[in-house]
Amino acid sequence: MKKKVLATASVALLAMGTLAGCGSSASSGGSKSASSDAKTIKIGVDFELTGAEASFGNSALNGVKLAVDEINKNGGINGKTIDIKVADNASKADEATRAAQKLIDQDKVDALIGATISTDTLAIVPVVQQAKIPLISSSATNPKVTVNPDTKKVNDWVFRACFIDPFQGTVMANFSNKNLHAKTAAVMVDNSSDYSKGLAQYFEQSFKKDGGKILSVENYQAGDPDFKAVLTRIKAENPDVVYVPGYYGDVGKIVKQGREIGIKVPFEGGDGWDSPELVKIAGAKNLNNTYISNHYAADDTDPNVQKFVKAFKAKYNTAPDAMAVLGYDATNLLANAFKQAGSTDHTKVRDALAATKDFQTVTGKITFDKNHDPVKSAVILEYKDGKQVFKTKINP
Repeated sequence: MKKKVLATASVALLAMGTLAGCGSSASSGGSKSASSDAKTIKIGVDFELTGAEASFGNSALNGVKLAVDEINKNGGINGKTIDIKVADNASKADEATRAAQKLIDQDKVDALIGATISTDTLAIVPVVQQAKIPLISSSATNPKVTVNPDTKKVNDWVFRACFIDPFQGTVMANFSNKNLHAKTAAVMVDNSSDYSKGLAQYFEQSFKKDGGKILSVENYQAGDPDFKAVLTRIKAENPDVVYVPGYYGDVGKIVKQGREIGIKVPFEGGDGWDSPELVKIAGAKNLNNTYISNHYAADDTDPNVQKFVKAFKAKYNTAPDAMAVLGYDATNLLANAFKQAGSTDHTKVRDALAATKDFQTVTGKITFDKNHDPVKSAVILEYKDGKQVFKTKINP
């Protein structure tokens, strides 16, 4: 997922400048392991632990910690235990860059996990590409994370544990058409977020391809307190559905204010809605008749899902959201790569990640495609009285 449109180029320059200035041992070491002689495998975690998306980062970190606990209790990897080094990027791209640099240069990690949102992950990409350190993002869904949009080349050192936005947008458009029988839609886009704009684009394309009509596309700015002017225009158009591909903080206010002015049709969105904070902001009743595409459903009867949910609840006394499960999956994918590589050599670990095939995770069996994106299914969830209810699973 991706937040604000920031100056990616300037972030990249910051990363490059920092690397040059610090004389990174990792970059000079190429594919060598930073801690190859140690009894531990050091993995850096670069998450949003404070700031606007803190809910995402803290959930994902809980998933990472659970996976590491289980791996270490079962003997570790190739005789080594995993030692995670955690850095808070404060939900800001420039801080994500600095956190990654610190983890590589000072903590000497052998791989990175992070970030949860695409903007922050994109800010990390130049750092790991330069340092030649494997990175796996738990939940960055923007296609640009793994494929450079300018060169069209795959970022050699970058992987992800989640599906990408073209699939997610298409899934919800098809659900709108086939399951909700929607013929018209209005779309609300966070004008400062590539995540929001990208999802809106793919939703619109698929919705129109299915024979639907987009009545309007309305822009909003993240952090705005009042959306009623836009919502009033949408109400006058009387669409069958309102698609809002934003983050839980803004979405909660939009849904609440939409219901207050009398919009009764379904609101829809993506994985950016999935936070316990959404229900607190929007109100459980207002969220009725809303739907999201997501990575998993806690009430899915799949034994792998239920085993994870049970373990997570036992450790944290709360149900895991999608960010938690993706943090867990990303850690296990990376651990498997270290195991298959039989080494902490960065090139061997990267190649083992790229060769991942039919690896069982909580969110399904994962095989990486040529772009380092996992081929995996999505689920549709409905909110009922503040609870997420599994509707259906959709395969790619």
